[in-house]
Amino acid sequence: MGSDVLPVNLLEYEAAARALIPTPLFGFISGGSEDESSLNGNRSGFDRWRLLPRILTGSDNPSLRTTVLGQEISMPVMVSPMGIHQLAHARGELASAAGAQRVGTIYSLALAASTAMEEVAAVAGMWWFQIYLLQDRAFSLEHVRRAEDAGASAIVLTVDVPIRGRREADDRNRFDLPIGVTMPNMLPRDYTGDHLSYSVLTPWDKAISWKDLEWLVGITHLPVIVKGVLSPVDAVKCAELGAKGIIVSNHGGRQLDSAVASIDALPAVAAAVGDRAEVYIDGGIRRGTDVIKALALGARAVMIGRPVLYGLAVDGEDGVVRIFDLLRHELMIDMLLSGCDDVTRIPGAVVVPNGVVDA
Repeated sequence: MGSDVLPVNLLEYEAAARALIPTPLFGFISGGSEDESSLNGNRSGFDRWRLLPRILTGSDNPSLRTTVLGQEISMPVMVSPMGIHQLAHARGELASAAGAQRVGTIYSLALAASTAMEEVAAVAGMWWFQIYLLQDRAFSLEHVRRAEDAGASAIVLTVDVPIRGRREADDRNRFDLPIGVTMPNMLPRDYTGDHLSYSVLTPWDKAISWKDLEWLVGITHLPVIVKGVLSPVDAVKCAELGAKGIIVSNHGGRQLDSAVASIDALPAVAAAVGDRAEVYIDGGIRRGTDVIKALALGARAVMIGRPVLYGLAVDGEDGVVRIFDLLRHELMIDMLLSGCDDVTRIPGAVVVPNGVVDA
């Protein structure tokens, strides 16, 4: 950074990153689709839920540790899958994965990463591999096998991108990959250069269906997590077909605009799924209080995306670590102020809709 004063919260990291990342690249990272109502709704949605603290609970050192699919993590915050980290920093996924390893949480590596999965696996701790199903299913199968061999502990299937949402900032800025930045996991098998257009490297299958989730569950020994679920009916179907985890998400407001906020969809999904699968959430989480609200509404853990890239842009691996340190510090304070002593036992009664307290 050009100043010795570091941002003091995740929102300030966004402003700091904006000053460092070229406008077309920052627009790709930060922007949403169409009117960006889903993007903005993910943040405003948290304001519709208020905390109802309990007093005199005797808590003095809240526990932030939890488990996700049997893996212990230091706090209930993980890294959501995002593509092309080299847009934010030259070391890209190598730095962000190493930062996640340092703070003791799970890193989700995107199929559209700007670094090959085997290179990232070498520096990561606990990590999941995220895929889109491609028109070439043999290529998708190859990705799964590579992830298994490289040590991934789960496969994340993103299901809300049958087609790319209309992201007007990218159109306005004429976004494309900078020279030298590509998506090596997506490159055609016979490609030998160092640059292809972003649009050429995203051949998602528009016709994915429930049979494709069944196929994925059936071809891997790793647990499958489905990302991009908002409907409780869909969440139950995912669990019935063998998904071990559900990520409640509207893709950070980058896909269907005017979709419900992730936090508003969470309670119904968690109630419908019950103990048939673990439930996580991403979208708009910027404060320790956001984490508490999500856990109280049924999430086992939350995931953050853009803040990781903002921390990466500001100070590389150390910036990623600081993002998590800030959230950890806030969460500890907010747990104490809420009267909660364990992130695995946050009562639903600690959060109320629209600030309305029943007698």
